[in-house]
Amino acid sequence: METTTDTIRISDLEVFFQVGVTEQERAKPQRLLVTVEMQHDLSTAAGRDNLADTIDYAAVTERILHFGNGCHWELIETLAEEIAAMILEEFGPRVASVEVKKFVIPQAAHVSVRLTRSQKEWSRPAVAADVRRR
Repeated sequence: METTTDTIRISDLEVFFQVGVTEQERAKPQRLLVTVEMQHDLSTAAGRDNLADTIDYAAVTERILHFGNGCHWELIETLAEEIAAMILEEFGPRVASVEVKKFVIPQAAHVSVRLTRSQKEWSRPAVAADVRRR
């Protein structure tokens, strides 16, 4: 059983996605901050000093930055779930945690959703991403 707790973290990545319950809220992209943590055994990469032995965080970053192109979501919960699923499927960490921060309540610094999914328990989200395509 693998017990490593090595983590790659991308913190507060600024994205502009269409998210909101009302059409008015989804009418134009909103500023969101996305934080991703990926648990992965980094010992081989550290020992060999080789990018091929780890998760390329630059590639993950680029994928997240473009994840919302042509899409919209009603809930940040759904957005976080789909980002986690994409990371697990495309980059293969053992565990992916995603936090999405939204700035919609003036009296609060932000509202956020944080979820954690693992390869062991992961299955495709029930709602297909193409439902959110224009």
